[in-house]
Amino acid sequence: MGRSYDVIVAGSGVAGLSAALTAAEAGANVALLERAPREERGGNTRYTESFWRMQSKNEVSEDFADALAGNAAGWHDPEITKDWIRTPEDWPAILRASPGLDPELIGAWADGAPDALAWLESHGLSFDFLPNYFITESTTRMSPVGGGRAIVEALATKAEAMADRIDYRFETTAESLLRRRDGGIEGLIVKPIGGEREALRAPNVVLATGGFQGNAEMMTRYIGPAAQWTRPIARGGYYNRGEGVVMGLSAGAAPGGDFGSFHAQPVDPRSGEAEPVVLIYTYGVLLNREGRRFTDEAPATVDATYETTARDILQQSQGLAWCILDGAVEDIPNWQKAIRTDQPAFEADTLDGLLAQLDIDAGQAAETIATFNNACPVDGRFDPLRPDGLATSGVSPRRSHWARPLTQGPFRAWPIIAATCFTFGGLKIDASARVLDHDGQPIPGLYAAGETSGVYFRTYTGSTSVMRGAVFGRAAGAHAAHRNS
Repeated sequence: MGRSYDVIVAGSGVAGLSAALTAAEAGANVALLERAPREERGGNTRYTESFWRMQSKNEVSEDFADALAGNAAGWHDPEITKDWIRTPEDWPAILRASPGLDPELIGAWADGAPDALAWLESHGLSFDFLPNYFITESTTRMSPVGGGRAIVEALATKAEAMADRIDYRFETTAESLLRRRDGGIEGLIVKPIGGEREALRAPNVVLATGGFQGNAEMMTRYIGPAAQWTRPIARGGYYNRGEGVVMGLSAGAAPGGDFGSFHAQPVDPRSGEAEPVVLIYTYGVLLNREGRRFTDEAPATVDATYETTARDILQQSQGLAWCILDGAVEDIPNWQKAIRTDQPAFEADTLDGLLAQLDIDAGQAAETIATFNNACPVDGRFDPLRPDGLATSGVSPRRSHWARPLTQGPFRAWPIIAATCFTFGGLKIDASARVLDHDGQPIPGLYAAGETSGVYFRTYTGSTSVMRGAVFGRAAGAHAAHRNS
């Protein structure tokens, strides 16, 4: 028959750990499943710096709600969303099951963030305004000292210490849900590496298995053929193979978020480091392998635009671009902090010498840079720390800020690809992290948190994902623990 629990949590990143500990602290008996070996537990959380979009420990950033609402769907149908003014219980089914991010969820996110932060601090974490890799910024951010790894180790260590309440299993994959005849949840089929499948029984299951960035078939199915040119941003992403999303959809869950997109970062493909970002291109040019510019390198601050730029890179030949800078980069204070790759730049005293080293059409690249140089303004004050309006004229694509001719050595270049931080498509949830069906009704006993839930569209609202995992992981654990008590 298999063992029985009050709650089963699949996944032990920040969302799964928050759900499991919250449920156990409320008195529930919990099974906590982790696909990775113990030393690699934590999924994506383990490898992120874990920025939180907050202006203090007690309040989210001023732009939090507006930023999330601005990326909450494609084009909202006002005839449908007009009912958002009613209480959620009175929303019609088509609105409750809409894949978009609704105001109720945004409000729960904002309200729950300070409590989630305080709860993490009660488990030994410390938050502060720590340095990051952005030279220019558009919002406020906090992060835990030690980043996501500190979150994982603090919570996982506590989970192991609660062995009387939490059965923590490593190298164990959640495969399929067990359902009652009325559609409710009664457990999970799991498969340990090298072992036999086992049925674990519980009236509540929390799916926190991440997205599907580690599943090449799902990436190509949803993202398209260009998915072959992206890869997970860090080792933890390779364990995120989409089982939680598939299980939920197979159980009748409504989809949430944008299945055709993902959170992208521009990274050096030569590096095996976690998050080897190259974010200095706003002061130079980006060229594809054909030697042509293809995007506005600096439409606004880099923290607000790098994802769109990375996805533009993905659409180029072999998903590759070259960031090219000249010696004037030395005018930018601490410019090296925007480069996290452990691989050296290609470098030469002359532009021709640099281009000869790159996988690029050198003749076309030289012509493109000459055209760009002639399109740069001759007047205006360069200000590297804020958008300065120094824009090109008479060239396409237009460059909006920080446009200066590339004329002085040494010249440097880095290759850039779009790495996948996490996928956007997942399961539709409510403010208690309950998974909703296509009629907008909770599937009894089924919850989703973290990347397994779908909330983002088009452009990721930066510094909100780990916060989301903690807030809705705790909501799932609390609701599940009390549901059958």
